[in-house]
Amino acid sequence: AQPGGARGRQWFQLYMWRDRDRSMALVDRAAKAGYDTLLVTVDVPVAGARLRDKRNGMTIPPALTLRTILDAVPRPHWWIDFLTTEPLSFASLDRWSGTVGELLDSMFDPTVDYTDLAWIKEQWPGKVVVKGVQTLDDARRCAELGVDGIILSNHGGRQLDRAPVPFHLLPAVAAELGDSTEILLDTGIMSGADIVAAVALGARSTLVGRAYLYGLMAGGEAGVDRAITILGDEVRRTMRLLGANSLDELGPEHVTQLTRVQPLPRPGQAVRS
Repeated sequence: AQPGGARGRQWFQLYMWRDRDRSMALVDRAAKAGYDTLLVTVDVPVAGARLRDKRNGMTIPPALTLRTILDAVPRPHWWIDFLTTEPLSFASLDRWSGTVGELLDSMFDPTVDYTDLAWIKEQWPGKVVVKGVQTLDDARRCAELGVDGIILSNHGGRQLDRAPVPFHLLPAVAAELGDSTEILLDTGIMSGADIVAAVALGARSTLVGRAYLYGLMAGGEAGVDRAITILGDEVRRTMRLLGANSLDELGPEHVTQLTRVQPLPRPGQAVRS
């Protein structure tokens, strides 16, 4: 849903499991439930290290640890919610004793390739978007396969922290694909100015992960609405400061601080400008 009660489009994010039948059963349920776009995620062949999950003992369902108890002591409303509401549960999984990363390694299929992507596309009646594209060649091949859109993403840096920065990849992909395939950008969107910069460099739109989760944790549905409002205000303010009246007026000339992090030169090696 969108602020004000308006209904938004429904996208189903697919992580292909080793059990293909169960995966496609979920896809079928999503189609029957009215989801119009299938978001095929390809940047989690195996889980990243996720060291914080290991330190915190993150399990499914979440378990009380000494640290969580200490965090909750000065927040009595947390205890009230914990004691008076149904335990947190997941529709597709009841229990797992290991970390979330270990769960991903056991469930997800790391062998998914372009043949599988074409097969998935044949099964789905709506639009198909591929999330997790990190190279120009992969962007090109997805477009040649006929997908409706791609999402440049490195999974928020939670998989491989040295993966390509999607914002740096965006100009080359936009120049290559033009208007033939929708280009979206994910990772690093922390303000409305980030959204404006992405659109200016060729993205149709962006995905937002952390911002709405912060709003959800702070104030539930009202907090999410507030986060969206803040992002919208920042987009409009940034565009006014740039002198742009519409998104169509945005272009690469509006982004002047795009820089790459380059390896330090070896001793005696010339520095490229």
